Amino acid sequence: MKKHLQVVGAVVVQDGKVLAAKRGDSKYSYVAHKFEFVGGKIEEGESRESALVREVKEELKADVRVLSPFLEMYHEYPDFCITLYTFRCEFLSDFTCTEHEALRFLKADELREEEWAPADVPAVRKLRQLLREEGK
Repeated sequence: MKKHLQVVGAVVVQDGKVLAAKRGDSKYSYVAHKFEFVGGKIEEGESRESALVREVKEELKADVRVLSPFLEMYHEYPDFCITLYTFRCEFLSDFTCTEHEALRFLKADELREEEWAPADVPAVRKLRQLLREEGK
């Protein structure tokens, strides 16, 4: 049976653009050098929201406010399964790139599904639609 991970991701939208964190090398080629939402694994005894605040602090040296749930997704990779809980968030401080290859704010037309980790794609689709609607 495959390992099942419970993870959280921060959906940060600023000025009509969404924050995308590009992963570096990985032992799993299907997620290496792909964009993802900042976040990570939920630890024992943590709420989803507190896990997300902790992960953003660890990965970006930043403080965030969790605003609302965004989308819950399940994805089965070749080596493990993931349930990803995404939340709309806003920064309460500056941030810095410490763990990712790059951080970028992407407009709706720059959200290309093939450039994202497969587990994140349903949220990317929803975001692309929301950003286009908000931009009208």
